[in-house]
Amino acid sequence: MGLLIFVVIAVASFAVQWRFKNKFKTYSETPILSGLSGKEIAEKMLHDNGIFDVRVASVNGQLGDHYNPADKTVNLSPEVYSGRSVASAAVAAHECGHAVQHAKAYSFLRFRTAMVPVVSVASNLLQWVFMLGLIMAFSSMGYYMLLIAFGAMVVVTLFSLITLPVEFDASNRALAWLQTNRGIMQTGLENEQAKDALWWAAMTYVVAALGSLAQLLYLAMMLFGGRRD
Repeated sequence: MGLLIFVVIAVASFAVQWRFKNKFKTYSETPILSGLSGKEIAEKMLHDNGIFDVRVASVNGQLGDHYNPADKTVNLSPEVYSGRSVASAAVAAHECGHAVQHAKAYSFLRFRTAMVPVVSVASNLLQWVFMLGLIMAFSSMGYYMLLIAFGAMVVVTLFSLITLPVEFDASNRALAWLQTNRGIMQTGLENEQAKDALWWAAMTYVVAALGSLAQLLYLAMMLFGGRRD
């Protein structure tokens, strides 16, 4: 049963990633009528929300776009930063959605940010402890190793689940702003395309959270399903 769940989630993850990349490619080649770049759109959204202490920067790497609350930067990949397409507009606005969350002290973002150091430790610990636990599976030490792995997996899974409302809320803020600023997206079709792009991006987080949850359940079955009294 556990193996079947993993296979289903793995197939779903592959399908969603494939679909998202194809959507992003299509919308990256779909110019917006306003002709604004991702950088210009990001700066306008920040300023429209009264945010003037966040810098928009270009960073290397495809799809490496993110908001860093530590140094207050909206970091955009080159194709988004300089792009003048539906995809660049949607992604730039989405990342600024996180900056708006930060400025408004959005509770889920604060919780996720506070969890980052703990998740980093848990993620590094998980792979080694889980491997040792499997190697020593028939000893009491192996059982305790798997218990530690289970605790680390709880942290990782919680982080994945907390990420979902953060990402969906950022997309909702981005789409609401785009729809009320006709100077950015000048047609209903452009707005629908931006919504579609962000929806598929959000789905990648959904399947990641499901994958973490499946691993947690698998570990729970290993530890407690056939537990001796």
